[in-house]
Amino acid sequence: MSATTLPTTPRYSPEYRFNVQIYYEDTDFSGVVYHPNFLKYFERAREHVIGAEILHNLWQQQQLGFAVYRTDMVCHDGVEFADIIEVRTQFYFESKFRTVWKQSIWRPNATKAAVTATIEMVCMNQKRQLAPMPAALITLLSSGIESHK
Repeated sequence: MSATTLPTTPRYSPEYRFNVQIYYEDTDFSGVVYHPNFLKYFERAREHVIGAEILHNLWQQQQLGFAVYRTDMVCHDGVEFADIIEVRTQFYFESKFRTVWKQSIWRPNATKAAVTATIEMVCMNQKRQLAPMPAALITLLSSGIESHK
């Protein structure tokens, strides 16, 4: 797939996995994770997929970054203090402006996800205007998709 030609049907990336320690500060009075924190864990996992240095350079050199456009999150089960959860992440390019991320949170030894989400991200410039993702970034992120056809 070239940087200027995106697939017409979604092709998800390989699944990336990222572990998160649940601290007491992440929970409510009952020891269960306060639901907005799941969005933080998803954000951290996406940052690890793309890379902090790449995101930093994108902002500093090209004045481009990503913003959440839409989120659909479902909490199926509680996550508790002291758990070490696994955030599983896959994404695809919906267009040169937008990526769609399928993410889930798994408790240790679970048979189903505790939390699932679909998060749409858009690329924006520093003026908060929609902007196309750089071809080099699309090519870099697509390399994982292409190698797992």
